[in-house]
Parts: sequence; structure tokens; C-alpha cells
Amino acid sequence: MKRFENIFRTLRLAFLGLVVFFSTPLSAQPAAPADSIEIGLITCSPHEEVYSLYGHSALRYRNLRTGEDVVFNYGIFNFKKPHFVLRFVFGLTDYELGVAPTQPFCDYYRKWGSQVTEQVLNLTSEEKQRVVEALAENLRPENRVYRYNYFYDNCSTRPRDIIERCISGTVDYAERTGDRPTYRQLVHDHTAGHPWARFGNDMLLGVKADMKATMRQQEFLPEYLMADFDQATIVSAEGRRPLVSHKRTLVEPGVQIVEQEFPLTPMQCAVVLLAVSCLIAFMEWRRKRTFRLWDALLMLLQGLSGTIIFVMFFSQHPTTSTNLLIFLLNPLPLFFLPSVLRRRPTRWWGVLAVGIALFFIGAIWQDYAEGMEILALCLLLRILSHRYNDK
Repeated sequence: MKRFENIFRTLRLAFLGLVVFFSTPLSAQPAAPADSIEIGLITCSPHEEVYSLYGHSALRYRNLRTGEDVVFNYGIFNFKKPHFVLRFVFGLTDYELGVAPTQPFCDYYRKWGSQVTEQVLNLTSEEKQRVVEALAENLRPENRVYRYNYFYDNCSTRPRDIIERCISGTVDYAERTGDRPTYRQLVHDHTAGHPWARFGNDMLLGVKADMKATMRQQEFLPEYLMADFDQATIVSAEGRRPLVSHKRTLVEPGVQIVEQEFPLTPMQCAVVLLAVSCLIAFMEWRRKRTFRLWDALLMLLQGLSGTIIFVMFFSQHPTTSTNLLIFLLNPLPLFFLPSVLRRRPTRWWGVLAVGIALFFIGAIWQDYAEGMEILALCLLLRILSHRYNDK
């Protein structure tokens, strides 16, 4: 937590020191020759902390004549705000634009072993002026906060949109070859070494995350935006020119320390759960009596995790609002739990059977989190056990 606090404090102080300059109308600032100003897109490679698994983008302003050198960062957030986690779940997270000197910004990523790359943009004097004016406007207190959306409006898409708005003409992106990935596949590519982070994402992402992402939509990931900028050209009345004039590495990739996670993967945990379920089902068959405490444990697991899935239907995150996992994980078990514990007649097992059937049908459209099919088999065993033992 202290690491986040130090980062935020550094960026906040830098912002306060620079906002006066950048909030001043540019017409009142001394004009600088076009070749003394550089505007660059900075891309930071991922490191092993969960919040940085997808990398980061920012814009760099560098005045070779005066020595000013700062990074405009759209990834600043205040995790100390009241109800931060709850607001994040409901898609109400506010991020803001901050400014920091380039060197401390790079030093932070150097410490984590991330590579920092800059693409210096091939802009005219007027285009650079418009970019600086747009950033100054964004820095105003009434403008710097924005409603963050992981896939559609984040630290990568904001710099891209600024650049596109400020050029004289349009940006022509070269088409990519190969199949278009889904949002879920793009997330998987960046969580390959973090199975529990991947599991958590897959639990919350609904059927919309399994739609093919267009080339532009894929640019929510910094590395995709950097690759597209490399091949892009600016088309204007004067002709066609490359978007990127040259590229340089600000921080070389270093050694990244991978911390040990929970020793079992979600799939291994699911297999253990299935093995225990089979063992209990065998014991129940021998004794002709079901173990209601085991039912209670599974129903609590279903109901509590299902409550989270249900709540996400009301989130403003567009890819969580239709999650077919709701057929398997939902709050209903919590309502039937008292009847099951008291061995009273209940319709729960019939309701569960319908939910499991719909869950497997939903697999046609949605790629479920790892191990969910095995959990469904465990619950199906409970239905069969009650069918043959509750007589």
C-alpha cells in the first residue's frame, strides 16, 4: 500500500508544480521552434504486479530548448477514496490525468524491470501546439478526472484519441493479419503466469468478452497501440507521412522477480473438489444417506460467489452485464439452504438440474472460467446422490 501512496504523492506533487505552466494559455507562453518540441507516445511493458500485467501508455512532452521534459499520465487513481472497491466493481472508478518528470517516471519502471519505449511522433508545428493545448485543457481541475473503463476508455486509448484529434488529417492504420482475438483471449495473453488473476477475470467477464475485438478495440492494450503506431501514416492535404518519426528505448528491460502464488491452480483445486465429491458420493451410496453438511458447503460456495456474479449484472462495465455463469452461480442456493439442512422437501435439486443444463448450453457462446465445468459435475453428483439416497 505504501508503494501506491508514494507513487501517487510523487505524481500529485509533480502535477501541482506543472499545472500552472500548462494551464496558462499557450499564446502567453514563449513560442518555441517546431524542431525543439517533441511529442512522444510512451509504452511501458508489463511487470509482475497484478495492476501492471497489461502494461501502460503515456504521452511525453519534451522541449529541447528549455529542458522541460514531462510525462502526461492518464492512469492516476486514488485508491483511498471512499468505497473504492465497491465503485470499481460497479464500473464507477474515476481516473485522472497527472504529470510527472520523465526521469522519475522511467526510474519507477526500471525498478520493476519493465522496458520503456518512446515513439516520437512525426507532427507539424501546428499539430504539436494543438496537442499541448489539448493536454493543458485536460489538466484543468474540472477536466482531468474521467470515468475509467478498462476496455474502452483507459490510459492507452486516451493518448491515442488526443493524437488523432490534433493532427491535420486522419491516421491510416495498416491492417493486421491473422484471426481477430476476443477480449478474453487478449486478457489471457497477459495473465498466462497468473492463473488466479485469470480465473478472477474470467469469473466476472460475461459473454460480451467472447466477441471478436476489432483492430481499434485491441488498442486498449498498450503494446497493440505501439505496434499500430509503428505502421500508421498520417494522410492530409499535403500528402502522406509516417505517424512515428523515430523510436527509442528509454529503459532497457531488466530482471523481474516473480512472486510465488498459491501452489494449486484453479483447475487443480477443481479436480480436488471433484475427487472429494466422488468419495462422498460413494460413502453416501454405501450408507444410503446424504451428507447435508457437504450440501451446505457447496450451496454456500454457489450462493456467495453467485451473489458477486449477480451484482455485476448492474455494473457499468459493458463486458460483465451478461454473464451466463449466472446459471450455475447465483444467490438462489442461499434461499434453499435452510430446507436442505432440515431435510425438508425442496425443489432445489430440480432447480439446480435446470441451471446446470442451461450452464452447459451457454458454453456455446461463453468461455467459462477454468474449472467451472468440473464444479458443475460436482453439483450434478449431488443431484444424483439425493435422487438415489433420499428414499
